[in-house]
Amino acid sequence: MDKKSKILFPILLAVAVVVGIWVGSVASSNRYARMSGEIIRSMGTPRDKLSYVMQIIDAAYVDPVNMDSVREALMPELMAQLDPHSIYIPAREMSDVNENLEGEFDGIGVVFNMSTDTVTVLNVIAGGPSYKAGIMPGDRIVTIDSKNVAGVKMPQDSVMKLLRGKRGTTVTVGVGRGSAKELVNIDIVRDKIPIKSIDAAFMMTTTTGFIKLSTFSRNSHKELVEAIEKLEKEGMKSLIFDLRDNSGGYLDQAILIANEFLPAGKMIVYTEDRFQQRQVEYSDGTGECTDIPLVILINEYSASSSEILAGAVQDNDRGTIIGRRSFGKGLVQNQLPLPDGSAVRLTVARYYTPTGRSIQKPYEMGMSAEEYEADILNRYLHNEVFSADSIVFADSLRFVTEGGKVVYGGGGIMPDVFVPLDTVGVTDYYLEVMNKNILYRYTLEYVDRHRTEVNRLSTVAELNAFLDKDRNLVDDFVRYAEREGVKATRREIEESRELVLAELRAYIGRNTPLEDAGFYSNIYPVDITLLKAVEVLEKE
Repeated sequence: MDKKSKILFPILLAVAVVVGIWVGSVASSNRYARMSGEIIRSMGTPRDKLSYVMQIIDAAYVDPVNMDSVREALMPELMAQLDPHSIYIPAREMSDVNENLEGEFDGIGVVFNMSTDTVTVLNVIAGGPSYKAGIMPGDRIVTIDSKNVAGVKMPQDSVMKLLRGKRGTTVTVGVGRGSAKELVNIDIVRDKIPIKSIDAAFMMTTTTGFIKLSTFSRNSHKELVEAIEKLEKEGMKSLIFDLRDNSGGYLDQAILIANEFLPAGKMIVYTEDRFQQRQVEYSDGTGECTDIPLVILINEYSASSSEILAGAVQDNDRGTIIGRRSFGKGLVQNQLPLPDGSAVRLTVARYYTPTGRSIQKPYEMGMSAEEYEADILNRYLHNEVFSADSIVFADSLRFVTEGGKVVYGGGGIMPDVFVPLDTVGVTDYYLEVMNKNILYRYTLEYVDRHRTEVNRLSTVAELNAFLDKDRNLVDDFVRYAEREGVKATRREIEESRELVLAELRAYIGRNTPLEDAGFYSNIYPVDITLLKAVEVLEKE
């Protein structure tokens, strides 16, 4: 081999190797292209791009792919491209999502609190599994099926999962009671536990009843009728119906409840789908309270079915709406089950109040939940929760009721009587004892100290008489808070005294057998929306 050949040989060899690799790669690519083509042809005509790509990944991707996991990841993103209320519900979450609306769950039937890292039983549902097994208010659940749950900072939802289970199964709880050093092991057979949607129903004054509805569940109408009958026997002549913080629920329950308040032949609501097909609902005149003076309370967290009910009452000039502008959800969802136990909650129509108002607040398709929910924050920033004058409606959204009242659409129900967010008594001291949960911990300990007396309370009157005996409640709390590291100035104590006293009485009341009736009957003196409602009814 001459000198020139010696120089060219390595170069030619390198070129040959590179060409070989390239030819091999092309051949390989062509081979896989032919294989992929055969796979694709075998699939037939694709129905759509998304399912087409999913089939290709399943058939030809280099590594095995769990396509169920891919679909689970895609479903929320798919629904997120629609309106903010259309969602995907994974199978594992279906039970929790539907529980409050269905009105029951399987469990042991106790109300408990964990603010001190101990499961303290506040109340026992009468006739329920725990009641039958001998669990008592004030008991401390230390172990659940031999697993320690006290002093280990276990999340409350984890404790609930341990206590709940299929009806008919047994759970053993280790209970600490009073000053006894030994735990008592109690076997509880789980059973069906009803979830009440009415938090409280009692007489606010000698003639004015108060009902607080927390959600529109499967049994809400039935619960309401029972509450009304109870209050009428106690002398109710007028009613305050509290829908504040009620985010909605079943549409049919809102219609049934509206029917209780409206005379015959009044439109309650109508829905309209994408094809302009309408479904109209009217009252039939069979309601229990078609002529009783009525006030409905709402705020910025009252939504959906709450707005249907408030809108029906307002548009028919049937009662007075008091509070702050509601959330603004005018879309109707239908929950569609999927084969694996999951579901999509899909918006299928818009609903309108009797005057023709759509009260859905503005949104854009595909906007994030954060952007959509920022509307409530913006109301605070724009002073809308403090002043009605800060709320501006376009003239195109103006409607007039039969009675001549001007109402507006385009973003919630604007109340007939606006009540601003109250900040009276909210000092730095008050915020600190609330944020550090000191006030609530004090009320738990207070109830524990008076457990024998508390467990005998059965009426609001008895609760108030019990609380009225303690003239030094606020001062005792101030000393407790100081021991917990929060000291107040004399000015702060005096400025916050009325608010702190009402909160103390209310939370003590909630931790008695009266539960939320004990709370709302004692928060009343500092609830300016409730005070305004009583004032309006007294003038009628």
